[in-house]
Amino acid sequence: MSSPAIILFFTLFSFLIFSISSSLALSQAKKPTTLQTLNVPAAEIKMVNPKLPPRSLSLTSSKRYEGSSDLVHLRYHMGPVLSSSPINIYVIWYGRWSRPHKALIRDFLNSISDAKAPSPSVAEWWRTATLYTDQTGANVSRSVLIAGEYSDAKYSHGQHLTRLSIQEVIASAARSASFPVDHKNGMYLVLTSHDVTMQDFCRAVCGFHYFTFPSMVGYTMPYAWVGQSGKQCPEVCAYPFALPGYMGHGGPGELRPPNGETGVDGMVSVIGHELAEVVSNPLINAWYAGEDPTAPTEIGDLCEGLYGTGGGGGYIGQVMQDRGGKTFNMNGKGGRKFLVQWIWNPNLKACSGPNSVD
Repeated sequence: MSSPAIILFFTLFSFLIFSISSSLALSQAKKPTTLQTLNVPAAEIKMVNPKLPPRSLSLTSSKRYEGSSDLVHLRYHMGPVLSSSPINIYVIWYGRWSRPHKALIRDFLNSISDAKAPSPSVAEWWRTATLYTDQTGANVSRSVLIAGEYSDAKYSHGQHLTRLSIQEVIASAARSASFPVDHKNGMYLVLTSHDVTMQDFCRAVCGFHYFTFPSMVGYTMPYAWVGQSGKQCPEVCAYPFALPGYMGHGGPGELRPPNGETGVDGMVSVIGHELAEVVSNPLINAWYAGEDPTAPTEIGDLCEGLYGTGGGGGYIGQVMQDRGGKTFNMNGKGGRKFLVQWIWNPNLKACSGPNSVD
């Protein structure tokens, strides 16, 4: 569950613990650029490990640098995971959404189960989420499906939402769209447009997940909310595609988004973060670190800001750039490319992703 206001900068303690990893990453960045083909001409794709200043706000406190795990104590708390196949996602588009922006997000969601995309792929990234099991040994499902959609372009609950009113948005959409009560397989994904504000959005969260209340929706089902930050706080929630002004004079500057959409490309990574946490901790009683279930540190939180090998200390890690300078680390359906943060691998006890070069 995202709780980003904690990272203004990496703490001195974290710096001392992980200074060796940071030094290795820095030396790696100074080496000549190497090439990677990925089923396209070698000259069109290159590996980069840009040094970026730490963001002023983040989805959460980053608990690790890539390659270290001594301080992480992720535990299973006996609750369910989303193991039934497929996982049915019911998308609620709240506010005014353009067709291209909807298509970009749909393509990411459909890429999760697309085994045909070239490596490194979104489907390979999702395999890390499927390593999580419940007490019966059932794994998170590899299959994810957009099972239904509903558009509320009239802002039926206003243009400012809260953590409580999001339940009303879900209840209205579920009734209007006749979504089934899908306790076993389902989850809601509420996506708000650039002109909708949310309680704590930009200040403390870029997305969050929880579950519906029977008193408001009529039943309990997990959901995630993610906001489009393009016009509100891209330097916070679409990082590294935007940087705060005071960070713009050092390093390479912001990176070019893979689909040319700073707000929505940034949103895709937050969606990935929240989906991974929903499936592994749908009712806030399964997989998380820490002793407080009201503020759990989950599998996306542990890897916040890491997109490739060598990440940490201001590095996002090794990622790829195409000939036009667009930055990505995963391939998706229909030739799409995405930059999606890594998630915690319970077997490796480290953050991992399909573009790892370790």
